[in-house]
Amino acid sequence: MRGIEPVTAADQLRRAFGCFPSGVTALCARRGGEPLGLAASSFTSVSMDPPLVSVCIQHTSTTWPKLREQPRLGLSVLAEGQDDICARLASRTGNRFAGTDWYSSGNGSVFLDGATLWLDCTIHEEVPFGDHDIVLLRILGLSASPDTSPLVYHASRFRSLATI
Repeated sequence: MRGIEPVTAADQLRRAFGCFPSGVTALCARRGGEPLGLAASSFTSVSMDPPLVSVCIQHTSTTWPKLREQPRLGLSVLAEGQDDICARLASRTGNRFAGTDWYSSGNGSVFLDGATLWLDCTIHEEVPFGDHDIVLLRILGLSASPDTSPLVYHASRFRSLATI
């Protein structure tokens, strides 16, 4: 093991956190008839009873204040090959949904076609910590495609799962 270094800069932490692979999600809703969404890689299951997941959203997000006002949110766990969709959703400019097939439920949740998991959610609780908000989402409905490989983000790159 190498020596433990003191944390001195955000980029040092970013590289370190990048050592842990994560899936990538799209958190979306319909606002004024149009889709609105963002990409979040800090996603995890929290509880079975009640059914909860969490995402962490940067305080600097200009999309989150608009999403948090919506009564329902669709969370899509992106699939392998959807890295271009992720890049558009993470962009600060342009049409984030250009070239993306999506559908909306009657309650305003927006889901992306081709994902591996879709969760229909409401905000259960939002807690500000550091430079992010931890958002607990209560799952009201779901659809899963377990045979579809997820998009994996590791060391600042998209990767594929390998079967062993």
